[in-house]
Amino acid sequence: MEQMIPVACNRDCLGGCPLVANVEDGCVKRIGNSPYRGPYMEGCVKGFQAARALYAPDRLQHPLIRTGERGAGQFREAPWDEALTLVARRLAEIKARYGAQSILKLGGSGACRGALHNTGSLTARFLHLFGGCTRTYASYSSGAVTFVTPYILGDCSAGLDAGSLRHSNLIILWGANVADCRYGAESAARLREARARRVPIIVIDPRRSATVRELGTQWVPIRPGTDSALLMAVLYVLCTEGLVDRSFVARYSVGFDALEARILGRDGSGPACTPEWAETCCGTPATTIRELARLYGRTKPAALIPGLSMQRTLGGEETARLAVALQVATGNLGRPGGSSGAYGIGFLDSPRMGSLPVPPAAIEPRIPVYRWADAVLAGQSGGYPSDLRAIYAVGINYVTQGADVQKNRRAFQQVEFSVCHDLFLTPTAACCDVVLPATHWLERDDIIFATGNYLLFSNRAVEPPADVRHDYDIFADLAHRLGFGEAFTEGKDEAAWLRSFIAGSDVPDYDEFRRTGIWVAPEQERVAFSDFVADPVAHPLQTPSGRVELLSEAYARETGFSPLPAWRPQPADARYPLQLITPKSRYRLHSQWANIPWFTNHEPQSLWIHPQDAASRGIANGQEVLVESPEGRVHTVARITEDIAPGVVSLLEGFWPAFDADGVDHGGCANTLTSTTPTLPSQASRTHSVLVQVKGVGRG
Repeated sequence: MEQMIPVACNRDCLGGCPLVANVEDGCVKRIGNSPYRGPYMEGCVKGFQAARALYAPDRLQHPLIRTGERGAGQFREAPWDEALTLVARRLAEIKARYGAQSILKLGGSGACRGALHNTGSLTARFLHLFGGCTRTYASYSSGAVTFVTPYILGDCSAGLDAGSLRHSNLIILWGANVADCRYGAESAARLREARARRVPIIVIDPRRSATVRELGTQWVPIRPGTDSALLMAVLYVLCTEGLVDRSFVARYSVGFDALEARILGRDGSGPACTPEWAETCCGTPATTIRELARLYGRTKPAALIPGLSMQRTLGGEETARLAVALQVATGNLGRPGGSSGAYGIGFLDSPRMGSLPVPPAAIEPRIPVYRWADAVLAGQSGGYPSDLRAIYAVGINYVTQGADVQKNRRAFQQVEFSVCHDLFLTPTAACCDVVLPATHWLERDDIIFATGNYLLFSNRAVEPPADVRHDYDIFADLAHRLGFGEAFTEGKDEAAWLRSFIAGSDVPDYDEFRRTGIWVAPEQERVAFSDFVADPVAHPLQTPSGRVELLSEAYARETGFSPLPAWRPQPADARYPLQLITPKSRYRLHSQWANIPWFTNHEPQSLWIHPQDAASRGIANGQEVLVESPEGRVHTVARITEDIAPGVVSLLEGFWPAFDADGVDHGGCANTLTSTTPTLPSQASRTHSVLVQVKGVGRG
């Protein structure tokens, strides 16, 4: 007899989709949209095909203990008692010898949306109760914008609900690949509806993405890392053609006069930021920039929706600041159909719901996540707060997903002990001493925080394999062995924790929530800072002035950078004349499922290269090529296409590396080519500021 069980992905995406698993004879037969979802909510291929990971033949079924060199993938299966005894003993030894701060927490995004089964908070709770650890701060995804937004707006809850787009008369998707990266379960349907009512949807991106083809009405190509130049040129047109909403600017912001003087070249800091000047920087024709600015300035309300990609560059902080400045200049901040410019769809407060508490740690030095491998390799002698001797990694594949893969491998090889929980023997797991098999989200009950103003209940659809455990249960067992089991569990199992979360939440009925798998809050058209715009005196921003700080003295004082947004060009290198971008795949979540042929076969790895750049190098379509950067070399296949801007190449992120004896990666891992040198002052990711050279090596 077939059952329909409400479920929801607990994965590192911006989805949050209400799904239903059809289960027969204890097996998931298919996954589809939930019948209880809202009219605009829809899942995606990653959720619909999740059972391919659940039943993958290479899924881990038993604990593993390393027998060969780290990274070689040589392990033996072990019983849980042996594996956990080893982990507990090694953690206790390292803490006793070097202190708790010598353990690096890398609990991450494998299950990052769950209230209980959350790989980040579970790992932090365990290590904090153990005495502490060294933690990372910021994120690979949004480090620059998260760092800078509080200086401008005072609050990082700066997004919007997808439903508010029904009020928009212009939508600008600036580096936001909504079709592939999701941005919530409703976003694509809301954008299709807007396009059907003839709302211009302009997509600014170095490549003609699926969003351009499926949702956009115009593609504006741009060179990576030059978004701030284009933003400044748009602002120049607004200022010089009378398209600035002066009364809005005066009431809600400070510093616009100084910013305008810089944009117009009147403050002595540089040339006027004209469209012609911007064209030399970003490759976008000056006529296109003027047309874009005029349409933007004359169309109200307009939603500028930035993708996180535009701030993952050198100078990404400036891009984030300028996007807010544009929305203020046009009077679109806090308006229905508008946006803040700081974040895209989502990024607002969730409905009230409990989650696993993480107690404070006695010891918790922090390092920027983008530089975790540097911190391991250099330690205190390199200026980092700890000498790191152990790594505890849960639900992450940082060897592949961190910049500079070879450096990441060296970091794991240097520590004395490393342990991870995962579903597969990922490149990170292969570098560990102990690998513990964890459950899939289809095998657990949990409450899932969504991108929109609703919550999801994901029911256990099937039982896990006999020798596979929840992360929570693994930590509980370890905690008991180390003497703090009661403190970790508080006497609660999975069901007791979930009921306790709901007891103080906005959800009125646990059983009904579990039955339908979704609870929707009444308000579905929120726009950040609408209360501030309605009454800036009663609802001031949490900035020193209480208003939007387009000029931030606090930012300058605390970082040493300009109080005004500035253009920071990327240094050129004649050896590496092409710019590399590393977008996401529609068929994978970062590196998750890169080991499963069904997903990789639907979007095989290849290097997008413009016909001009291919011709000048004698490269033919389908030819094998070598992509080189200062950090590494990748062997892949060329795809010649006009869907990429000249001077730019594109390689999907997330493929697992496969190095030969000469150190060339034949797996197509984009992070073989990236650098751990961050953008400053945020210390955040700059993986779209990568310079490469491409050479043909054979004929396809």
